Amino acid sequence: MRKAFIALAALSITLALVIPARAQHVFVDDIGDGAAGAGTAENPFRDLQAAVSAAPDGATIIVLPGRYEAQPRDFTEPIAGNALEPATPVPFRAGFIVEGKSLEIIGSSPGETILVTNAGYGVYIVDCPRVRVSNLTITGGIRDESGDACDAAVVVRRSFAEIDHCQLRDNTQYIEENIVGVGGVFVRDGGFAHIHHNAIVNNTWDGIALYRGASAVINDNFIYGGRGAGIGVTWDATAQLCRNIIAGYWKGIGSFGESMVSVENCIVTDCLGWGIIATGDSRMDAVNNTVVRMGNVGFAGWSPDAQMKLVNNISFGNGWRKQWVAPRVGVWMNCRAGNYRLLSNCVWGNEEGDYLEVTDPTGSFGNISVDPLFITGKLNLPDDATPENTRFESIPDDLFERIGGGYRLQKDSPCIGAGFEGYLNADATPSDIGAFGGWFAPMVPGAE
Repeated sequence: MRKAFIALAALSITLALVIPARAQHVFVDDIGDGAAGAGTAENPFRDLQAAVSAAPDGATIIVLPGRYEAQPRDFTEPIAGNALEPATPVPFRAGFIVEGKSLEIIGSSPGETILVTNAGYGVYIVDCPRVRVSNLTITGGIRDESGDACDAAVVVRRSFAEIDHCQLRDNTQYIEENIVGVGGVFVRDGGFAHIHHNAIVNNTWDGIALYRGASAVINDNFIYGGRGAGIGVTWDATAQLCRNIIAGYWKGIGSFGESMVSVENCIVTDCLGWGIIATGDSRMDAVNNTVVRMGNVGFAGWSPDAQMKLVNNISFGNGWRKQWVAPRVGVWMNCRAGNYRLLSNCVWGNEEGDYLEVTDPTGSFGNISVDPLFITGKLNLPDDATPENTRFESIPDDLFERIGGGYRLQKDSPCIGAGFEGYLNADATPSDIGAFGGWFAPMVPGAE
C-alpha cells in the first residue's frame, strides 16, 4: 500500500511540473470603473470570470489585490458525487467556473485577494487538464437547497488541480434541515488534486472530502473549526495525507466505503467526536500521528471489514465529553482479527480506558502507556483564538511547525526513539512516536 501512495505522490509532482512554456499572463483588477478591460497589465480585465473565460489554454491569470464577487450560474449535474444512487440529477449554483482548459489563477496574497463566490460550488473546476489556484482567500459560499449537492469553496471534477497557499474561510451559510453546509475542497468524479499549504477555517462542512473516483495528495494544511469531518475519504477514493492539523471539528480523519488512505504525521486535536477512524471496507495505514483530546475516541477500527494499521501513534487525553458517537477511549478496535495491527503506539490518559474491544497490547510489539511529555500539548494559537477570529494574511511554508510545534516531544519523553523497528526519523535514527517522528516529520528548527 505504501508503494502505491508513493506512486500517487510522484504522479502529483510530475503533473504539477507540466507547465506550459512561456505561458501568457492575463491580468484582472477590481477597479470598478465600468470598463471591461483587455487583460493586459496596463488595461486589466475588471471581472474575474471574464478573465477566466477569455484566457487561452495554459495562461496564468494574475489576480491583483481586491475583492471579486461572483455572479452565480445555475446548473444541473447528471451524476451526484455523494448520493447512494450515482445517477441522481442534482441542481446547484456555481460561482467562478473553470472549464475545459489549463490555467493558473494566482492572487497577490490571501490577505489582499479575496474571492466571494455567492454559490455552493465556489470555484468549480471541471474537465480541466491542469489548474492551479494559489494565494487567494475564497469565501462567501451559499448552501444549495439540494442535500445531494457537494458544496465547497473549491470543487474539482474530472480535472487535475493544485490548491495551495489559499485561505478557504467563512463559508458559513447552510440550511438547518439539510445538516450539510459548505466545505473547503471537494474532489470527485475522477478528479485528482494536490491540496497543500492552505488554511481551511470556519466553514460549515468537511474541510476536505474525496468522493467517487477521486485521488489526492493532501499535506501541510490547517483545518480549523467546522461541522462534519476535517478530512473524509469515501467510496473508492484514494489519498495520502501528511502533516495536516485538524482542530475544532465534529470529527477528525476518516476512511469510508472502499477507500484507501495513508495518514502520516498528522495532528488531530480538540474535536467533538472521533480522531482517526477506518470504517466500511476501507483500508487505512496510520503512522506517526498525534490524536489528543477528542470528545469520544482517539483511533477506531469502526467495522469488522475495515483494515487498519496503527504504528507509532499517540492517543492521549480522549473522552472529555459525554459519549456521542463512540466510547471514550484511546483505541476502539472493532475490525475482525487479522484486519488490524497495533505497533509501538503510546496510548495514555483516556477517560474510560486506553483500549476497548481488543486485548490491551501494552508491553508487546512496542506499545506503551505513558505520558508522552509534549512541549506544551496545545496548538500555537493566541489564547483567545477561535475559528471566527483566526485569519491568515499569507500561508507560510512551515505552517505545520508554526501551529503544531507545541506537540513536539520534550527531550526526556519516553516516545523518543521508541518507534517500531525499521521505522526511522529523517536523520536515520529510530523513529520517535507521534507526529514529529518518522520520515515526513519537519526537522527540528535550526537543525541541519
